[in-house]
Amino acid sequence: MDRMIYLSMAGAKASMQRQDVLANNLANVSTNGFRAELQAFRAVPVQGSGASTRAYALETTTGYNPDGGAIQATGRNLDVAMKGNAWLAVQGLDGTEAYTRAGALDVSSEGLLVLRNGLQVLGDGGPINVPPNAELSIAGDGTVTATPANGKPTAVGRLKLVTPEVPLTRGTDGLFRAADGDLPAEASARLQDGALEGSNVSPVETMVSMIAAARQFEQQMKLLQIAQTQGQQSAKLLGTT
Repeated sequence: MDRMIYLSMAGAKASMQRQDVLANNLANVSTNGFRAELQAFRAVPVQGSGASTRAYALETTTGYNPDGGAIQATGRNLDVAMKGNAWLAVQGLDGTEAYTRAGALDVSSEGLLVLRNGLQVLGDGGPINVPPNAELSIAGDGTVTATPANGKPTAVGRLKLVTPEVPLTRGTDGLFRAADGDLPAEASARLQDGALEGSNVSPVETMVSMIAAARQFEQQMKLLQIAQTQGQQSAKLLGTT
């Protein structure tokens, strides 16, 4: 009886954790460059006398879905979509180098190339400074060219694009980082200008998974109710002897 209650409780908790991950994925179905978070569980036996039949269901974050999202043409000269396994280097709020697939760029009031959320975009030699009132264009290799009014086009920098050999780690800020520190720029990495990469979350698949997780939670709660009923009946029988 004790084992049934314990396993039902652990299963219900795991179903709730799964719902949290699925809900976060669904909330980012329209976020440019978002990578769906994957989730798995593993059984860990409880150590101690009399607990050999019990096991924890612990969540194991297996990473993210590496598949690319759909490319959507925007026609905007500061929108870029990374091709293949290329990632764009940016500076996180903590000052460290991080990577993203979100390619909607802007120019800050200080003349720096930034993401729409204000994070600085990094070039091969650091932040990219843009001349005021210049028209920008971005080539397929990441080279940023500025053309002032009635002026000559000038290359002002090159976006730092990296191609990690192993999966990156997602941080709490939504950016990705390499376990071994900053990655070197990859000269062969390419991007598509005038386009953005969409999220790789499938809303239909995610909704089906959420329904399945809800049903699993209901089944675990029913098992808890059955265990409670059986416990009451057992106590009643013992009380009559």
